[in-house]
Amino acid sequence: MKNVAKRRHRPLTEAEAAYRGGYAEGRRFGGCQAIMERVQPFEPTLRDMKVLYIPQGFDAIDQGVILALQQSVRECVVGSPAAMLQEASQHRPDVVLVMNGLHVFPEDHLEQVKGIRVLGIRTAVWFVDDPYFTEDTATICQHYDIVFTHEEAAVPFYTNQGARRVIYMPLAVNPGMYHPRRTEPQYQYDICFIGTGFWNRIDLFNQLAPYLADKKVFIAGSQWNRLARLDVLGQFIHEGWIDPEATVDYYNGAKIVINVHRTCENGEDNRNTHHLQGRSINPRTYEIGACGTMQITDTRGDLPRYYQPGYDIETFSSAAELQHKIHYYLHHEEERQALAWRGLLTTMNRHTFNRRITELLGHL
Repeated sequence: MKNVAKRRHRPLTEAEAAYRGGYAEGRRFGGCQAIMERVQPFEPTLRDMKVLYIPQGFDAIDQGVILALQQSVRECVVGSPAAMLQEASQHRPDVVLVMNGLHVFPEDHLEQVKGIRVLGIRTAVWFVDDPYFTEDTATICQHYDIVFTHEEAAVPFYTNQGARRVIYMPLAVNPGMYHPRRTEPQYQYDICFIGTGFWNRIDLFNQLAPYLADKKVFIAGSQWNRLARLDVLGQFIHEGWIDPEATVDYYNGAKIVINVHRTCENGEDNRNTHHLQGRSINPRTYEIGACGTMQITDTRGDLPRYYQPGYDIETFSSAAELQHKIHYYLHHEEERQALAWRGLLTTMNRHTFNRRITELLGHL
């Protein structure tokens, strides 16, 4: 019996490990394909509108919105933040839809919006970084005819700031970018996290460090040099930007993807001077779900509207709970994959940009 036990626990050869990895990846992807065949077809309502869309320069969102608009309106013109007034004057759209109005927008942004409204053209902005920049958005919201926000808690806030009309509009996913696909071994990890090292995330991973030490972990983004436990976690850090194409590979290749919303506190990482507390889920929630991967996320108030914790997504409220659930699902593959596949079906049936833009256009 001792000899049998030794044979049973000997390290796998490289060939054996590759075979097992290939088999597991084939089973995962095959299950995802079966789920995709169950996704309900959705045809957007074609509206007799001409929309000038002003992107913010983040492809994961912009491309999804543009594709959805192209399928939903008579004509969609893609403009630029620097020339939106000139483009509105040239194209005479029914509405100008601005994504976020932050970061890449010029100093005369609001003057341009004023000029567009003088032309008799309706203006709308969709804030998708709420509530982290209320110092800026509290003023921006006053200049648009319609304000959409992905943050439920921001609706009364913008109304109180004098916004004319405020509508809660959650984000979604572009299934043309985020979807199940086969991955090569270099993208396959036990645990994956992609995002900036905000302080709440730093604190969480510092606590997880001893547990993660012997796992296959991928952590990517900026500011992870803030970690106190770089002695353990440094080997897992890939500093810098991971483009959406590579992100899809890493999400597909991971057994578990961790999702941690950034802190809402005002400080060096945020401009939330109005101290608005977030209740709504981030776009990463939908993007991970669309890849057919097990997701464990920290809790947000409106999460149960979109996913069912324990059924198509998992949640945690402390480092200890997260560690416990990671350990459980790493050792219960069938349960992990079943939950991931249910998350994929929920995402593709309910949370694509085609569906969201149809709803948004109804308000316009």
